[in-house]
Amino acid sequence: MRFTLEHVDAAARAARLETSRGVIETPVFMPVGTVGTVKAVLPRELVEDIKAPIILGNTYHLFLRPGTDIIRQAGGLHRFMAWPRPILTDSGGYQVYSLAERRTLTAEGVTFRSHIDGTAHAFTPESVVDIQRTLGSDFMMVLDECPPADCDRAYARTACDRTVRWAERCLARFKETEPLYEGDQDLFAIVQGVVYPELRRDCARRLLEMDFPGYAIGGLSVGESAEAMYSAVEVTTDELPVDKPRYLMGVGTPANILEAVARGVDMFDCVLPTRNGRNGMIFTTKGILNIKNRRWRRDYSALDPGLDGYVSTSFSKAYIRHLFLAREILGLQIASIQNLSFYVWLMRMARKAILESRFAAFKTEMLPRVSHRL
Repeated sequence: MRFTLEHVDAAARAARLETSRGVIETPVFMPVGTVGTVKAVLPRELVEDIKAPIILGNTYHLFLRPGTDIIRQAGGLHRFMAWPRPILTDSGGYQVYSLAERRTLTAEGVTFRSHIDGTAHAFTPESVVDIQRTLGSDFMMVLDECPPADCDRAYARTACDRTVRWAERCLARFKETEPLYEGDQDLFAIVQGVVYPELRRDCARRLLEMDFPGYAIGGLSVGESAEAMYSAVEVTTDELPVDKPRYLMGVGTPANILEAVARGVDMFDCVLPTRNGRNGMIFTTKGILNIKNRRWRRDYSALDPGLDGYVSTSFSKAYIRHLFLAREILGLQIASIQNLSFYVWLMRMARKAILESRFAAFKTEMLPRVSHRL
């Protein structure tokens, strides 16, 4: 990986991530393909219509199904899912939070009870590196503990300490192993600390001593207020090196992302555009619409003329509403492609504004639009 910072506008950054599978221009939004697929979207549509330069997969879910043996025999995750561009894989640290009732934490690692069949599986810092080697992802994440937003300072400190120790073990394992397929792999660390500024700073500083090629900000958008999240992001980015990529994990709404870009974040992922799209919430360049509402019943205008794409300009709101009411799968596909196209477009426009040193004005203009309900 080669990271080149091209321009800084206040704290907002425009950069290039050059990998063996392609160039990623930042700020960038990564569609989430948890189990080896971005739901309801073909890889060809991700490349040609949405123009996504990178997607995300999840180590925990792919380990359970289809399993690492199958993916290894297929030649890695890229070949298995017919995706030619970079992939980032989360290590399973978020599942420490989301599957709290199904896991046991120790100093050694975490044991999950599978949400599929209840079987027990132990994840250690070493094993998650091995799994991600088998997946062949371009960007690998360390195993971390993502604590709940309402935990007290003492527990947050314990989680930070565990995250740092696990990161050190992940890095050691990474250095002992090699990629299994063509293409390079890089390992990112994850800064934790909930909403406690001193813990965020301490965690970041300890991880910086290990000199990872990139740093993620984890443990946010898990129940804290938007203001607390923005404050935690700013505290963390202030500690991170300027010459390495910064990734805010699992965030979020278009407004959340713009605010984080303003605070120096480069990379984002979230299930929101596809999950909400499948439930009828569609993001457009004019605002957000609930396609199931009766008001769209006779609206024959294009879904979003502001986006230059097949889905955005070919289908009317009335038709898409009909698809949703008729429970046709095409409706879910259209909404998912539109929402991801919008997110990618928003990052492209943000990047352009940064390069032209007008990001603050762009954010001021866009925030009401991306939050407006049509």
